[in-house]
Amino acid sequence: MIIDANLYWVPEQLFTDDALMKKFLGEVKFDWHGRCEEIPGANGKKQVVLEKPEGSQNLNYVQGDYVLDGMLTDLDAAGVDKAVLKVPGCHEWMDLDFCRMFNDGMYEYGKESNGRLIPLAVVPPYGTPESLAELERCKNELGMNAVQLSAHYGDAYLDDERFSAFFAKVNELQMNVYVHHTPIPAEPQSFLAYNNVRRSYGRCVDQGLAVGREVFSDLFIKYPNIKMVHSMLGGGFFAIANMMFPQQAKKTEDVSRFKSDGGETAARFREHIYFEMSHAQPWGKTQLECAVKVLGADHIIWGTSYPVRKEWLTEGPAFVQALDVTDEEKELMLHGNAEALYRIS
Repeated sequence: MIIDANLYWVPEQLFTDDALMKKFLGEVKFDWHGRCEEIPGANGKKQVVLEKPEGSQNLNYVQGDYVLDGMLTDLDAAGVDKAVLKVPGCHEWMDLDFCRMFNDGMYEYGKESNGRLIPLAVVPPYGTPESLAELERCKNELGMNAVQLSAHYGDAYLDDERFSAFFAKVNELQMNVYVHHTPIPAEPQSFLAYNNVRRSYGRCVDQGLAVGREVFSDLFIKYPNIKMVHSMLGGGFFAIANMMFPQQAKKTEDVSRFKSDGGETAARFREHIYFEMSHAQPWGKTQLECAVKVLGADHIIWGTSYPVRKEWLTEGPAFVQALDVTDEEKELMLHGNAEALYRIS
């Protein structure tokens, strides 16, 4: 069994229904700017371009990338049995009506794929009665066992009190949470000048901030049933994990500069935080092996960000299989952890 835990989905109808596209782009906020345009030299094929701030591209959705038959063909070519469907970033601002549409669309793809595609619910996390009702519908009627969130909404990360009612319901329903990176942190100015710094490193910094805020807040104390899966390996969190949870000082210090709580925070981190690669190859063999050593293979999930680059899907399983880790560790990353966290059978 091989599971791609990060397959993106948007409705292809967006590209053919002008009124729907206008409404979709009209929802864009939090200093994002969106447009739909034809791709030069692509025989009329369209793309959605999302910029933050205006002039700095961060997300692109391309017509034809989300057709069910094409997605299943690519999964077959990669030797991938199942995949988890997610929204590629736009859930930061989507209203409840669009979330319902996306949930219904992903659910239909799941049915039409004979269960090969497993959708995660998308719901605005503000705790309104309507949003909580949609979350319950996704769990109880559509059979979605986890919900997907953005690392932050505008300037608010997920430890913010405004999300407390939402997390209380997630905790009650015993749904796990996938936290998708946003391309740049809530305070983005220093990331804007260079494309790769913005589009790659910005995501990593945003994820690292999100993980740190969740762990050092009381989020998991209040909501102990929730496990959170962070994309982009938590922004490469394996590189700083030990530094974030220092041991108690060996000698008495006049000033305690770092929080050392006898390992309680580190234990919460271990119990509640998991990491999805988003795509294996860009990390490289050495970095992924280091991540396994630091975080443990039981906390790492293989995903591809399909259709961003199709070779991340088609060549991804072989890349993971070539890592210098045990066969058991490869099995956990390629399917075991995803099965457990998303209750995939």
